[in-house]
This record gives sequence, structure tokens and C-alpha cells, in this order.
Amino acid sequence: MGSSRPLVKVVRLGLISYSDALQLQQVYVNRHRSAPAHALLLCQHPPVYTTGIRHKPYPPAELERLRLLGADVHRASRGGLITFHGPGQLVCYPVLNLSSFKKSVRWYVCELEKTIISVCSRFGIQAATSPHTGVWVGDSKICAIGIHCGRYITSHGLALNCNTDLLWFRHIVPCGIEGKGVTSLSAELQRDVSVEETIPHLLDAFREQFNCQLTDGPSPIETD
Repeated sequence: MGSSRPLVKVVRLGLISYSDALQLQQVYVNRHRSAPAHALLLCQHPPVYTTGIRHKPYPPAELERLRLLGADVHRASRGGLITFHGPGQLVCYPVLNLSSFKKSVRWYVCELEKTIISVCSRFGIQAATSPHTGVWVGDSKICAIGIHCGRYITSHGLALNCNTDLLWFRHIVPCGIEGKGVTSLSAELQRDVSVEETIPHLLDAFREQFNCQLTDGPSPIETD
């Protein structure tokens, strides 16, 4: 029975620019055209603000304001509005063919949310969903979710705040939601929780939630 579970390769990218991560995602998306090539790309990004497809283009002056803070700015093909990625944030890009799981984008997003709720519970943090996409602790978002899905092949994914500098979020309205806060595993536990400490919990939760097998995949230099 175990052999029937989809095999997902875990690819650890470390600290990588947002644009390079986009290119690598496309490499894995393209691999699905010939055969199932499920991958879970794990990384951190240097400071970057990203906007989704629902966001109107930012005025040049606003883009310049954000860049002057020391961050890059990118318009992405994911759903959702503006958010921040930076060091101390565990970014996870699952590149899956949902035909091997369940051909439902709604189901997929719910499973991502359940995965992060499970991660939080392993740290003793009670997290939940809300009418807004993502995972929340009270009125504060701990994990942003924004995906793209074409022909049932997923890209983009989630960003879980571990020991992120939350001050970066003060310069935007995260995900376009007024009156809400942002938190992290470290802020909730009042201790430093690193990305490295969090990754094993994420992998365990993802394996259980998606009923799949995980194996270490190739390093980034082998993706050409």
C-alpha cells in the first residue's frame, strides 16, 4: 500500500533570490510534462516584496519607496496580494501534479493550510484558518499562502514566519488585509525558532497531510 503513495523529492535551496527560485520552479513544472516529477522546494529569500495577479500595478513612487528599504520588488503569477519574504521565513514551493492527489485547487489550498496548522501544533501553538487564505494565530497571520495552478500542476506555495524580522511587514498592508497583524513561531513562543528547526516538522506534517513519500532530491546545480 505504501508504494502507491506519490513520491515527492525534497529540494533544499537554502538562501536564494526570488527570481532564481521562480526559474527553478519552472524547471520542475516543465518536468511534469513528460512524467510525474513531484518536488518540494524549500528555501529562504533575501528581502523581497511580491505582489500577486489580483494586485493592480504599484505606482513607481511606491515601488521606489519599498526598494529604498533595501528590498527587491516582484510581480508574481500567484494568487493573493502583496506580501513580504525574507530571511527567517521558511518558504515552501510544492510543484505537484494534482492528478496524483486530488484534482481540486480548493482541496490543495486547504491541505496546505492544514499542514501549517499541524506544524504549529507541534510547537504547541494553536493556529487556525479564517475567511482569509493563510494560517492565523488569533488576528495575526503566521503563514501566507499564494499558489498558481495550470493544468493541475502547482507552483508558488507558502511562507511560514519562523524568526523573520516582522518590522518589514509594517511598510505594507500584508495580503491587502486591513486591521490584522503578523506573527511568527519565535514571537509566539518567545524564543528563537529557526528555519532549520522548523523544516523537519514541516516535512513530517506535509508527508502525513498529503499521504506521500518524501525523498531528498538533487541539489540546485543538477536542475538544468
